[in-house]
Amino acid sequence: MASDFIHSVFCRSVFCRSVFCSSVFSSSVFRFFALLWLSFGCFDDVEAQPIPVRIAQENGMWTLTRDGKPYEIKGAGGHVHMAHVVATGGNSLRTWGIERAQHILDSAHELGLSVMLGFWMGHERHGFDYDDTLAVREQFRHFAAAVDRFKNHPALLIWGIGNEVDLFYSNIRVWSAIQDLAAYIHQVDPHHPTSTVTAGLDSMEVHWINTMAPDIDILGVNTYGDLASAVSKIKIFGWNKPYVITEWGPNGHWEVAKAPWGAPIEQSSESKYETYLERYTQYIAANPLKSCIGSYAFLWGQKQETTESWYGLFDVANRPTRSIDALEQGWKKGVALSGTGPRVTSIRILDESMAPSPNAGNQESKKGVQHSISQRYIQAYGGQRIKAEVQLLEPLSESYRFQWKILPEATNTGAGGDFEQSLNPAALRIKGSRSPQAEIDLPSAEGAYRLYVYVVDEQQKSGYANLPLYVLPKAMNPANHQRFRWSNPSLSSPSYLQ
Repeated sequence: MASDFIHSVFCRSVFCRSVFCSSVFSSSVFRFFALLWLSFGCFDDVEAQPIPVRIAQENGMWTLTRDGKPYEIKGAGGHVHMAHVVATGGNSLRTWGIERAQHILDSAHELGLSVMLGFWMGHERHGFDYDDTLAVREQFRHFAAAVDRFKNHPALLIWGIGNEVDLFYSNIRVWSAIQDLAAYIHQVDPHHPTSTVTAGLDSMEVHWINTMAPDIDILGVNTYGDLASAVSKIKIFGWNKPYVITEWGPNGHWEVAKAPWGAPIEQSSESKYETYLERYTQYIAANPLKSCIGSYAFLWGQKQETTESWYGLFDVANRPTRSIDALEQGWKKGVALSGTGPRVTSIRILDESMAPSPNAGNQESKKGVQHSISQRYIQAYGGQRIKAEVQLLEPLSESYRFQWKILPEATNTGAGGDFEQSLNPAALRIKGSRSPQAEIDLPSAEGAYRLYVYVVDEQQKSGYANLPLYVLPKAMNPANHQRFRWSNPSLSSPSYLQ
């Protein structure tokens, strides 16, 4: 379909986060495709009346209202599983781009959901040049057309002008481009506030938005492990308008401890459940500074980003995970859950002959399985068989189904959520792959991998855990080495130490 091709060029997917355009495109080519895109009906006319959205400050407290009533954003970042958002107690969706905008807005409205409609402004790190006045002008026209098309849609809540344009940037003219679009929105749309979204919270970005983009009404902040700090500093940094936490969730892959070979250690689904619940109740719903108008949890869906399970609120089979239980508890404020998913805490490596190495932060068995004393990562030898067991906080249920697999560690990791290719499981023998304990014959090739387990209950809710795994060459003799203590790395040491 031609329209699908245009979408692939100009639109930014929530899962891919690819830039919609770059200054490397000539103005004439950009204009041709933009007009062609519109001609294929990506933006259908909307005749419905808008639902007015306002922000107001009273007694030092900011309030968002929709149709004259206070409106706390209980949002999901993404546009899939919309009915599940409603069932969980959510009321809003966030997009990062305008692909399929008509369908998303219409579907959301049918379910009573609102939409923060995002405009994927060009990123400097993707090649967009904000000194290129022609490219900036064409980008403005592109999104101004979207404003004209969608400004009266009843599902529209907030305009999101740009997402993390400050990530690895140097040209502050991007804020002028955002201001131009925000000013245009205020000129033609009196019913919906404007926002822009930053990567974390930085005092300089707050300064530039205040001074260069004064028509921005709401600041969106994407923050993970630093959420508590961001909430406490936002007024100190000079932001005196309302804000929304536009992405939040587990600790980011850049914020966690790592295995010695650099693999980040991911939280289990139960640990993430606790993280989502704590961060929502203490730093979002509590609204200590009276300026937070809500949030959008990340990611309402699934994607490969460092691992296949790091950020998705659904697993690779589109099953809801424990983190959604936390959102339901927060959004419904005390209403009993419809049912909780499996409470998976970790993977335990089983080896009766295991003995701790003296004064070392790891353990080593006579069979050669080596791992951290907390079992947060493991190291073993090519072709070796290991035994693993999933750990849960509740007794095993006969209804539980189990899946074990090993994936190679991702090497094509990007930044800022850039597209990463999904990974294929390693071809190996797993005895007991459908049980809580498994015997796994490791790959023969040296390298970094990750051991996963998924537990699924009768409600099709999912819990999971994974462990970074390094497979050493078969030729290495564990009796000749103590783990990670090679004084002169050579061909006999793991490749990550060379």
